[in-house]
Amino acid sequence: MADHLSLVQTADGSSTIFNELVGENYHSKHGAVQESQHVFLKSGLQYFQQLSGAEAISVLEVGFGTGLNFLISADYCRTAGLNLEYTGIEAYPLPEEMIFGTGYDQYVSAGTWTEFKECYSAALGSVRELNAFCKLEVSPVKLMEFDSSKTFDVMYFDAFAEIHQPEMWSLEALTHITKFIKPGGVFVTYAITGNLKRAMKSLGFSIEKAPGAPGKREMLRATKNL
Repeated sequence: MADHLSLVQTADGSSTIFNELVGENYHSKHGAVQESQHVFLKSGLQYFQQLSGAEAISVLEVGFGTGLNFLISADYCRTAGLNLEYTGIEAYPLPEEMIFGTGYDQYVSAGTWTEFKECYSAALGSVRELNAFCKLEVSPVKLMEFDSSKTFDVMYFDAFAEIHQPEMWSLEALTHITKFIKPGGVFVTYAITGNLKRAMKSLGFSIEKAPGAPGKREMLRATKNL
């Protein structure tokens, strides 16, 4: 297990990982699972599904990390009867033993957890079917190196905070990665800053302030103009 990574508990009882090299947790200290459910599932995937009525949804996540956002989303889609194609970008994939030591099996169905455990390593760099309704690929590249022939309905932007990784939030990075969002697609992130709002507007998105997860008053949701 990498010496610079350690499991820590967040305020809602769920765990996250602290990365000593970056100086930040992978999730909010106010609640890892609460943040994932609120910012990404509720404000992103569910919001898009309710607006569009889509029965199949594709998600691109920047910062796959522990896989928590995927697990929460896949489990919801399993229950709701939605098809999910999920691609995560993760330049530094976490060791399996660290991911499977998070205890996230407490928050999703046994089936979702077992399928994720069986498919995670095989999904690094290639598409794998967890079941007939869910596909996963984890692209082990840096954001600026990511390329795909596909475009996506929803983007989960879950990079480390701008203070720790400013290059991830630059106009250059956002210009590159948001071209993979379909017109009418939704971009969500836990953060909201003046620079981010201006960047997203300049890239042809309609932006809104949405209620934030515990510990944050607001978050950003942006919809790509048709």
